[in-house]
Amino acid sequence: MKLYAVSDGPPSLAVRMALEALNIPYEHVSVDYGKAEHLTEEYAKMNPQREIPVLDDDGFFLSESNAILQYLCERYAPTSPLYPQGAKERAVVNHRLCFNLAFLYPQISAYVMAPIFFDYQRTEMGLKKLNLALGAFETYLVRAGTKYVAGDALTIADFPLVTSVMCLEAIAFDLGSYPTVRKWYNGFKEAHPSLWAITVKGMEEIAQFEKNPPDLTGMVHPIHPIRKPADK
Repeated sequence: MKLYAVSDGPPSLAVRMALEALNIPYEHVSVDYGKAEHLTEEYAKMNPQREIPVLDDDGFFLSESNAILQYLCERYAPTSPLYPQGAKERAVVNHRLCFNLAFLYPQISAYVMAPIFFDYQRTEMGLKKLNLALGAFETYLVRAGTKYVAGDALTIADFPLVTSVMCLEAIAFDLGSYPTVRKWYNGFKEAHPSLWAITVKGMEEIAQFEKNPPDLTGMVHPIHPIRKPADK
């Protein structure tokens, strides 16, 4: 099994945490984002979306980190509590995965990651959208009253949400207005140091890029504007 991933991308880190938690051996194939290896025709054979990560399970290629998380559990650990079998319990896990994918991480990515890697600025509107998403997350956690995002046991839903919030910590964003999110996030770190050790390395990279944005002038991106060196 191979995982084509970057060292600091939240989706890549979430999958790596799941592989660690499930004790599944794999080869980490580093994708050089700065050299745009994910935009090549060769990479597109594995993932036409040209996004990261991609799982190669003996020739079975799977992209979209949520799908990878679900596949790993269903294929290699079907009875694992990381992906509970009860209909309602699993529905909550799936909801949290979708919530992060469609609602929370897009706002975190736009506010934190896009201005670091591309020619975007942080705006008041971006902050408003981010706070809206964090407010919804806070509400879900308060209403559930559980230790983790989808119950009182760790599930694969925690992994992408942890790596999303990690981006906020990388830029020293204050979670004081979201005490339940902060409690869950810090609790994860304390309860699962081996999993957090995977993520903290990515956070440290993002924090360094926040201070010194990477030079991506060699990349021709189909969507995002590349920051010119003089604009750093």
